[in-house]
Amino acid sequence: MHKLTILFLCVGLCSTTNAQKLLPVDEGSSVKFSIKNFGFSTSGNFTGLKGNIQFDAGNITAANFVVSVDTRTINTGNNARDNHLRKDDYFDVAKFPLILFTSVSVSKDAGSTGYMITGHITIKDVTKQITFPFTAIAQNNGYLFIGSFSLNRRDFGVGGNSMVLADNLQVSLNILAKKN
Repeated sequence: MHKLTILFLCVGLCSTTNAQKLLPVDEGSSVKFSIKNFGFSTSGNFTGLKGNIQFDAGNITAANFVVSVDTRTINTGNNARDNHLRKDDYFDVAKFPLILFTSVSVSKDAGSTGYMITGHITIKDVTKQITFPFTAIAQNNGYLFIGSFSLNRRDFGVGGNSMVLADNLQVSLNILAKKN
């Protein structure tokens, strides 16, 4: 595992706040993506959620998200395509088994009932900062976090120089996190 990833996980797992400690779980969660391929929308998802979330709606500045998915779990509903996406020109799952998101800041989203999160996403050892809105819905024994954002696959070296694959993709998150 990359040294930066280990550092992010340690900071997220070791920080102490009054925020409620939550663990993301696959059951009830979804990490979906959609991208144009040959002009047609292709979608898929990842599982293997791991991490640590600290969240208290009353003290949002104490919120902290460190969450990863397992790249080996990519599923587009087509085994041949999934196996190709696991190779080095796409996700290189043997070398980079995780996609990691680590929050930098969380704030109330002005004019809405939701929040804004800024953080670092790491794919194939490339880290970029992203900001996106999300909502937090209290669930029995935790929260459901819902958000979405766009990424440029080329920023992370995914898909090489493919001319039939769109550069931008949409990621949709429904992350169920339960009390630790």
